Amino acid sequence: MYRALTAIIFAATVVGLLGGCASTRMVGSEVNSFARWTPAPPAPGSSYRFERLPSQQADISQARLEGLAQAALARVGLQHNPQAASLSVQVSASSQPMLRSRWDGSYYPYGSPNIFIGGGSGGGGSSVGFGFGMGFPLGGMETPIYRREVSIVMRELRSNVAVYETRAVSEEPWLDTDPVLSAMLDAALRGFPVPPAGPRRVSVEIPR
Repeated sequence: MYRALTAIIFAATVVGLLGGCASTRMVGSEVNSFARWTPAPPAPGSSYRFERLPSQQADISQARLEGLAQAALARVGLQHNPQAASLSVQVSASSQPMLRSRWDGSYYPYGSPNIFIGGGSGGGGSSVGFGFGMGFPLGGMETPIYRREVSIVMRELRSNVAVYETRAVSEEPWLDTDPVLSAMLDAALRGFPVPPAGPRRVSVEIPR
C-alpha cells in the first residue's frame, strides 16, 4: 500500500513539474485523410449538419465532442447550419489508457476503450482516475499514456456520397481530454479540403 501511494505521489509531482516548465505543449498526431469531392471542394462558408450513428444517440458526451468539432470545422471555413446544410458530418472519438512495462518497454491497453470528455488537469472523469490509480500496484508498470483517436466523415447530402474522411491518432500523457481532442481535430483537418496524400505527423501547440 505504501509503495503504491508513493508511486502515485511521485507521478503527480512529475505532472506538476511538467506543467511548470512551459506555458504551451505540443500534441502530436498521426493523421491520414482522404478526399473525393465531386465536382469540386466546398466553398468557404459552406454549411453542414451533424449526423449521429445509432450508438451515439444516447451518448451524453457526443454533444461535447460535436462542440469541439464545430469549433475546429469553423477554423477551416465550414459553418454549422443544419437548416441549409449541404454536407453531413459524423465525428467520433475514443480513448484508451496504455501502461508501459518496465520489463520490455512495451505499452499495453488498460481497461476497455472509452471516451472521456472533461476539463482540468485531472479531467476525464472516473475512467481516467481508475486507469491512473490502478496502474501502479501491478509493480511492473509506469505512468500511463492515453491512446486517443478521432475521426471525421463528411457526406454530400444531395448524393449521400462520402466525400471526405480523416483520422488522427495520438499517444500522449496528458490527462485533460478536451484540449487534446480539440488539438487532434485541428490536426485531422489540417490541409482541408485537399489534404496531402498518405499518412503524416501533425503537431498542434496548445496552452498548458
